[in-house]
Amino acid sequence: MRTAAVIGTGLIGTSAALALTGRGVAVHLEDADQDAARTAAALGAGTTEPPEGPVDLAIVAVPPALVGKVLADCQRRGLARCYTDVASVKAGPRAEVAALGCDTVHYIGGHPMAGRERSGPLAARADLFEGRPWVLTPTEDTDTDTLNAALELVALCGAMPIVMDAAAHDRAVALVSHAPQLISSLVAARLEHADETAVRLSGQGVRDVTRIAASNPALWVDILSANAGVVADILQEVAADLDETVTALRALQADDEGGRRAGAAGIEAVMRRGNTGHARIPGKHGAPHTRYETVTVVLGDQPGELGRLFGEVGALGVNIEDVTIEHSDGQQVGHVHLDVAPTAVRLLTNGLRDRGWSVRD
Repeated sequence: MRTAAVIGTGLIGTSAALALTGRGVAVHLEDADQDAARTAAALGAGTTEPPEGPVDLAIVAVPPALVGKVLADCQRRGLARCYTDVASVKAGPRAEVAALGCDTVHYIGGHPMAGRERSGPLAARADLFEGRPWVLTPTEDTDTDTLNAALELVALCGAMPIVMDAAAHDRAVALVSHAPQLISSLVAARLEHADETAVRLSGQGVRDVTRIAASNPALWVDILSANAGVVADILQEVAADLDETVTALRALQADDEGGRRAGAAGIEAVMRRGNTGHARIPGKHGAPHTRYETVTVVLGDQPGELGRLFGEVGALGVNIEDVTIEHSDGQQVGHVHLDVAPTAVRLLTNGLRDRGWSVRD
């Protein structure tokens, strides 16, 4: 691929453009918001000048409801030889593309499974898609050149291609992305009018659960509008589980021992189901889920401390599988949680203590 066009210079479009320009592809940027396009260009994502002829691939990076209209316009102008989109739902846009009479031979649906809580070109990153799944939804109409162009795009962005049916994709993202977004927002909404003292007790658990609640509401309305029915079905199932869980919690306060035992059994059951579901989430590099142990280190809030800690962990020959940082309220210290293999816990704990670090038991 030597040339490409990106229509829509938000987070995803600009990130794709940055990845492509970094690989030597000449990228032409378009956006209904000229300021956004100019901002993306200033970041090095490409040029706002139109191409002299058809580019190799056009990437339609607009909300799902606009994919069909924008694709039809691009094809009418002869913007590219092949076309794809990056919308987070696929069945609805595909139906609209067909209804508008677009050329479906040279178009393939796509969805990079990556994002951030922030939106717009200033939030874009060239490495946003590194190691992330990128779903492609070809049809019987899709020709080989178009599929190959999309596969090359995925490779240039450092992502992993996954071929799926459009409807299956929409069911999958409803389960692993869209419903969790709303559940995170619902949990965070409980904090809106909570007592300040209660909020100040927030630890890593509530931060983990509510992290994506900081996402752009307007963007999510566009996404959810295109997949509302499937998401509603999943939330209805969650609501049924919540009803059962509430009943079990009430039973824990029952006067009779039998009621309390039933309540405990209900809570244990839902927790065990959660354990089983969590264990199915792929682990490192897509391997089966692996259980790690956490070593917690108290870290001062001074420049270079985190780098020094990582350096000493490396010197001990221990590989960090994951890391989270929890900042203490009102103190210039934080807790760094290092996830490591269970066999490395003793070595890491003793080694860091010998080097003067405070390691929590």
